[in-house]
Amino acid sequence: MAKDLMKWSQFPAISSIQSEINRMFDRFLRGWELPEFGGETGVWMPPVDLSETTDKVTVKAEIPGIDPKEIDISIQENTLRIKGEKKEEKEEKGKNYYRMERCYGSFSRSIDLPASVDANKITAEYKNGVLEITMQKKEEVKPKQIPVKVG
Repeated sequence: MAKDLMKWSQFPAISSIQSEINRMFDRFLRGWELPEFGGETGVWMPPVDLSETTDKVTVKAEIPGIDPKEIDISIQENTLRIKGEKKEEKEEKGKNYYRMERCYGSFSRSIDLPASVDANKITAEYKNGVLEITMQKKEEVKPKQIPVKVG
């Protein structure tokens, strides 16, 4: 019994599944700015915590050993970007390294925020190697209580 070949366009369900998988990976990897396959030397990504309350959004980034003046923070629409560089310490003569696990080089993190924030009400504080960025939410995204009238 011979089977006829069908054109790919005759399988819309498979095409739809492929599109959904592509969208899922795009959402998952958004903001990670991964280097090309094989890695890029001198690039690292500091870990971040993102939290939200009714009034504000807070991002904490672990970036020890960096001069706070060398950290660049910017915001565009709903994306926070943190950039900087951790400079490698100068090699000491006569010292043999058996293990080097600390990361050096430039970094850049783009973080999609869960709510719209007021760009004029952002503060950043660097303490004990942790950068804490606090952003006030815009008034229109804060929850509003609506009273129920009894009549």
